[in-house]
Amino acid sequence: MADKSSSGFAVRKAATRKPSRSVWQKKFIEELANTSNVSAAARAAGVCTSTAYETRRSDAEFNRNWQVALCEGYDNLEMDLLHRLRSGEIKPASGAKKGVRIFDNAVAMRLLFAHREAVGRQRAMRSEEDADAIIVSINAKLSLMRQRWLAARNADVTQ
Repeated sequence: MADKSSSGFAVRKAATRKPSRSVWQKKFIEELANTSNVSAAARAAGVCTSTAYETRRSDAEFNRNWQVALCEGYDNLEMDLLHRLRSGEIKPASGAKKGVRIFDNAVAMRLLFAHREAVGRQRAMRSEEDADAIIVSINAKLSLMRQRWLAARNADVTQ
């Protein structure tokens, strides 16, 4: 694929193909859950960050998956942070034979604070979904109990 530019030189068009929507969305969500980082997730999925944000605004299911991935990533980050708080990180010290245990968690703390509100909303939505499922289950059991009671009552009347 070569075109002539205005200067007469052959210019090759980039043969880059954007991944299909379902493919990049799956990769994006997986990476977002792993990293809690939108830019890193977009790079891994092979799309621009702006494409991810635009899709989130226009696609309710993708937005929901995004929020769930952030919640999962937040949980992972909390666990990593707790591990580092307890054990630290061993980094090489200049001129020493052994590494030095460092407890530097500034980046992890910034990420936790950045996503805390979104994760709180998602957790609240999850617990609401659980409450709805419980109510449906209780109503089904009550309905079954009512049917049994009516059947027993009708059996007593006919005898």
